[in-house]
This record gives sequence, structure tokens and C-alpha cells, in this order.
Amino acid sequence: KNYQYVLAFYFAIEEINKGSQLLPNVTLGFQVYNAIASDHFALWSTLHWLCGTDIPLPNYNCQTHRKFAAVIAGTSAAFSAETGTILELYKFPQVTYGPFDPILSDKHQYPSVYQMAPTDSTLVHAVISLLLHFGWTWVAIFVSNDVKGEHFLGDLKAEMLKKGICVALTKKLPATKIMYASSDITLMSKIRVSSANVHILYGEVASLINVDIAAEFFLTTGKVWIMTAKWDIVVYETDHMLHSFHGSFSFSPHKGEVPGFRHFLQTTKPSQYPEDFYFSKLWLNFFDCSLPGSQCGRIGVCPPNTSLEFMPGNIDLMTLSDSSYFIYNAVYALAHVLHKMLLEKAEVGSSENAEHQTQICLSFNLKLHPHLKKMEFTNSAGFSIFLDEERQHVAQYDIQNTLNFPGGLRMLVKVGEFFFKRPQGQSLVVNEDLIEWPVGFTETPPQSVCSHSCGPGFSKIPQEGRPVCCFTCIFCPERHISNQTDAEQCIHCPKHEYPNRNRDRCLPKILDFLSFEDSLGMALTHVALSFSVLTVVIMAIFVKHRDTAIVKANNRTLSYTLLISLLLCFLCSLLFIGRPNTATCILQQMTFGLVFTVAVSSVLAKTITVVLAFKVTGPGRRMRHLLVSGAPNYIIPICTLIQLTICGFWMGTNPPYIDTDAYSEHGHIILLCNKGSLTAFYCVLGFLGSLALLSFTVAFLAKNLPDTFNEAKFLTFSMLVFCSVWVTFLPVYHSSKGKVMVAMEVFSILASSAGLLGCIFLPKCYVIFIRSENNTLTGLKTRKNVRGNRYSKNINRI
Repeated sequence: KNYQYVLAFYFAIEEINKGSQLLPNVTLGFQVYNAIASDHFALWSTLHWLCGTDIPLPNYNCQTHRKFAAVIAGTSAAFSAETGTILELYKFPQVTYGPFDPILSDKHQYPSVYQMAPTDSTLVHAVISLLLHFGWTWVAIFVSNDVKGEHFLGDLKAEMLKKGICVALTKKLPATKIMYASSDITLMSKIRVSSANVHILYGEVASLINVDIAAEFFLTTGKVWIMTAKWDIVVYETDHMLHSFHGSFSFSPHKGEVPGFRHFLQTTKPSQYPEDFYFSKLWLNFFDCSLPGSQCGRIGVCPPNTSLEFMPGNIDLMTLSDSSYFIYNAVYALAHVLHKMLLEKAEVGSSENAEHQTQICLSFNLKLHPHLKKMEFTNSAGFSIFLDEERQHVAQYDIQNTLNFPGGLRMLVKVGEFFFKRPQGQSLVVNEDLIEWPVGFTETPPQSVCSHSCGPGFSKIPQEGRPVCCFTCIFCPERHISNQTDAEQCIHCPKHEYPNRNRDRCLPKILDFLSFEDSLGMALTHVALSFSVLTVVIMAIFVKHRDTAIVKANNRTLSYTLLISLLLCFLCSLLFIGRPNTATCILQQMTFGLVFTVAVSSVLAKTITVVLAFKVTGPGRRMRHLLVSGAPNYIIPICTLIQLTICGFWMGTNPPYIDTDAYSEHGHIILLCNKGSLTAFYCVLGFLGSLALLSFTVAFLAKNLPDTFNEAKFLTFSMLVFCSVWVTFLPVYHSSKGKVMVAMEVFSILASSAGLLGCIFLPKCYVIFIRSENNTLTGLKTRKNVRGNRYSKNINRI
């Protein structure tokens, strides 16, 4: 395949010599030397060319009729450096067609070396773009152990770090000349055990040839190789049907089609270049026929239509390679420089003929250097060519896919392009339908990741001691979501939204409250109304039997007051049910505090009345005066006034207001009343608790008094129920959330009110309806003659 370099060189020389615009009346001549990959032979070949003798004689030139202007050489930087050191002594310009190498850019060491290949600084961006396109974030890197490899490795790792791509393995390839060494087995074993499915291969041919040979005899599957532009030099060295690099990718600088080159390859024959013995040898070996007029004995003469187009499938001479393209441009670059020098001679009015001018130009190689440094032209493919390294960057790469077929046929198929534009960024175009993937993958495109991506609803947690590409996926916590793949952290849903079950999006919450339509709200409403009706019924019973002994004996006014307050207590619970507003929020607490204060203070007044009634036995005592004057009844307005003061301070400083609870119930925003000042709320409860405790204490002390009409036991039990309800209420209230908290407060109001109603008034109703004989003075005297007079006195007192 490398013989295409020579054919590209022939084509460029002939095209220039046949043209009339470039170097008119001047014919370019040339000599072709074989560049064997040997330091010794490279030096010997260079000295042989300079001296013109088989035995090198430095500083002697035995060629009397040939004058050379420049040297076009390649294929590796090492060869160019070796020849350039000698050629620099004679100031011969050397234009290299091998891959760009930063070593040859050192103009202090190699001032006469010019590289046709553009710098591959954008190759790193092209490789990164391909990795990102397929989502490959876990890769192994194999580079040649030289300055070029180190430079590429440093740039690649820096760019990978920016893009979140990690390196699983790094291996430097020595430029060894030993074939089938133990290092090959070590290399292939590392390739096989590598956890990365994508391998990047970069370096000089001297380093990569061993990789190719090792890959031929140590078959590896399930690996995608990404290789540099010059890799086609290596992969064509083997012709096996199944190769380790089948399905690999390579990057090649984009180049246009050189007009006429394909036709030249189809029509050219060795007879056109009789001095090139290698061309005839190539023809003979591959076509198994000889040229017309040859003396090859029994070998037949080739048919007239024999052409390089029909070479074996594993040798593709018809596709222009990168190096052939650079050789073509190098010939034209030198031709343009010579043309410019001739024009300058003509402008100064020289009278010498063109042949003499050419002889002068070719004799003074030093004059070529200034023109080569500033050289710029457009080739026949329409591309701008220049040797200024600061402008010489690859802006576009062709992405090729290596395919292996039976019979050793191998070809490179273009599957994409990469464009690099510094102001606008970069872009990658890949036709995945044309890609042939390597053997061993169960899915296409294959994956190469340390950890599989975290889908929406999950966030990444780095694994300690491992690269950033290795992570663990955790489900987003409550009230958080992640709506993208590989999220670094979950985001909190707004207050008015909640995460769905998959935690990948927020949904609007439903506004909710303890309504009358809810089953819980409906049940509490029915209970409140039922107790309210029961309270009204009891009140009607007491009004109807107001003149009976048991109603009169328990202070009818206080009983009526207590019943009315209990009715209001049952009804005030309805303020807690339904959609809250500012008015209901304030009325809830005000009504609750005041009506319960009236109820509990009424109980306290009744308890004190009982104590005074049974403790005052003689006339003229001060306590008797308190009982007769109705002093216990003043307890109710006094306590109510104190509670009203507390409530007024509460409403004046930090009153209740409408609030929302967005977190108690999933997917709901609970609309409720905020207490405002918790201190004031607990002061109201504390005052009620103090009254209840005082009532309980007084009633407990009076429980052993004569019990015909003594309700001290019932008052004691009612206060015990009341206190138990509200003591239990506080911890349960604080542990509840949302609508349950409101329902708990309503339940406590109903339970405590029902406790007072049931414990105090139901026994009296029992006496009125069931034990009616005990509800008269006559019945009492009949049952208890001994203590009847005392009871009569007490009744009269009350």
C-alpha cells in the first residue's frame, strides 16, 4: 500500500510538468529512494544521495549533472529527524509527509524541516466528541512511549476531566523492534481484563506495529478501538478474516478528492517508468504476468486491461491515503516556491534564460527557506495549503470504520465527520446505520461505563477512592425529585407541589381542609349536633321540672348557665370544621376559651355552693351570708373577665391567622388556622386547667357530705373526665399533623363537654324520670326520718 506514495509523487510531478501556469518552460526532475525503517540504512541512504557513490564520502558530491532543490521524506518523525540532521549541514529543505510531530517543530534543532501534515491538536476534541456521542465514560488509553504520546495523553486526560470521562487503564507502548516478545502477551492480557469496553490507541507506527501483530495472534473481542489517522498503515499489514480491530474507529484529516488521480492509477503502467524496478516487481507479483517485451520465460503477458484497480482486496491503491495526499501537496508546495523565485528573478530584469535561472535557484537551497515559511496556495481539491504551523490546524476529521471480510478483504468506511470551529464550538455527525460493531457485544451501540447512569428520580453518590465516573445511584429523598439523568443532587419540590411516586417530577398539591363533606368532618359534625340536641333536651327537662327538689337543690341558675355554656361548647366545635377564614380562625379560639371558662367556672360555682350549703349550719355566720347573698355566682363573671383579658391580649398581639400545612399529608396542602401566639393559647388552656383543678379539688373534698341531693361526687367525676381529656389532648395534639390535628382538637372539645354533660346531668335526669319518688320532700322524709329535718333545712337554704 505504501507504493501509492510513489504513484502520488509521479502524478504530481507529471501534472506540474504538463501544466502551463506553474513553472512554464521548466521541467521538474526527481529521484526516488526507499526509506527502510532502520537508523543505519537511513543514514547510509541519505549520504549515498548526497555523495552519489555507493561508498558514502561526506562533504563530497560526485554528481556533476544533477542539482537538487529539496527533499520530500517521511513516514515517521524519527526518520525525518535522522535525515534532517544531515541535510541541515547542506541547508537542504526537507518537507515531511508523515504525521505531525511536535519534535520536528523545534526550529532551533530542525530549522530546515517542514511538515505538510497539520497539527492534530483538535484530535483530542474529536475523540472526546465521539465518546460523548455514544455515552462512553470509562475508557482505556494506549499511547506510544515518546514525547508525542505524552503530549497527547496529557491533553486527552485534561479534556476528559472537563467532560466527566474517566480513565480505567493507561498503558505506554515502547518502540521495541522485538516481535512476539513477552510484552505482547502482557499487553493483550491487560486488554482482555480491562473493565473498559472502549480503548483509545495513539502513537507512531514503530510502537503500534507490535500491537497489531499481537492483536492478530491474541484475538480479543468485545472491545471498541478508537485509533489515529495513521493507523491504516498498520491494519493493512495483516489479512486475517477475523481481526481484533474489526469494527474499530479511526480519525483521518478531511481531504478532498484530487481530480485525475484515480484515473491516473487506473491507466498507469510500469512501462511508463522503466527506471522504477519496484513497479514492475509489484505488477509481476500481484498479477502473475509480465509486461509486453519482457524476458520472463513461461510467465504470460498481461492483458491490455490490467490495472492497479484490480489489485487484491487487501491492498487498496485506489483510495487516496493521508500520506499520499501530503506528498501531492508537498510537490506542489515546492513547485510554487520555485515559481515564485523565478518571478522574482524576472522582476529584477535578469537577462539570463529560464534554464540558467532555474540552475541558479536549484543551486542555492538556502533561498528556498524564506519562501517555504510564507508559502500558501490552493490545491486542485480546493483546500488551502500552507506550512505555517500556527495556522496549520485540522478543522475537520473524517471518522472511518474498519471492516474485515472473508479472504482478507479489509476496508475503511466513512461513518461520520467532526468539525472544529473555535468561535462556534464543535460538532459531530455520525451515521450509526453504517457502523459495523466489533464481535462480542450483545447490544448496539455497546456501553462502556464504570457505573450505569442514574435515571430520573435518582442522584449520584461518588464511590470513595474511585474515579468520579464510578458512583452509586440512590433514590431521591422525600419531597425531592431529579428530572434528568445522572443528576448530581435531587432538587426540592416547591411548597405547593409534591413528588410523584417515581420522584422524577413535581405535581400540584390538592388544597384540603377538615370539611363537612369529609367522613371525619361529617362524623364530628353529627356528634356535635347530637350532643347539642341532647343538651337542649336536658335543658327543657330541667325547665319543665324546675320546681322539683333535685332541680332546686342544685341551684337552677347555675344549672341553666352550665347547660347553655355546654350547648355553646358543642356548637363552637363546628367552627373548626369547614374552610378556614380569618373570622373563623379568631372565633375558634375566642369562643372556645370563653364558653369553656363559663362552663368550668359554673362547675366551680356549683361545687362551692354545695360545700357552703352543707358546711353552714348556724344562722349569723359570715359563710351563711355568702351563700344567701349568692356570692358563688360571681365566680362566673370574674373568671370570664380574666379569660376575656387573656384572649384580648392574645388577639391584640399575635392573633390566629390562616396557614397552610404542605407536608403533613402526601399530595395535599392542608388549610388550617395557625394559633398565632402559642404562649397565649397555652395561657388560655392553663387558666381553664387551673379552674378545672380547683373545681376537682373542692368537689373531691365535698364528696363525703350527705348524698341525697349532693352532686359533689358527680362534679368530682366530671372534673376528672374533663382534666383527663385535656391532659391527654396536649401530647396527642402535638404529635398530630394536618387535618388530624384539627380533628383532635374538635374531639377534645366534644369529649370534655360530653363528660361534663353526662356526669353532672344524666344522673339528675335518671332521678327525675326513674326515681321520681326521691324527687319530693315527702318521699325523702319517708325514707330517711332521722335526717329528714336536716335535709329540709338544707333545701330551704339552697
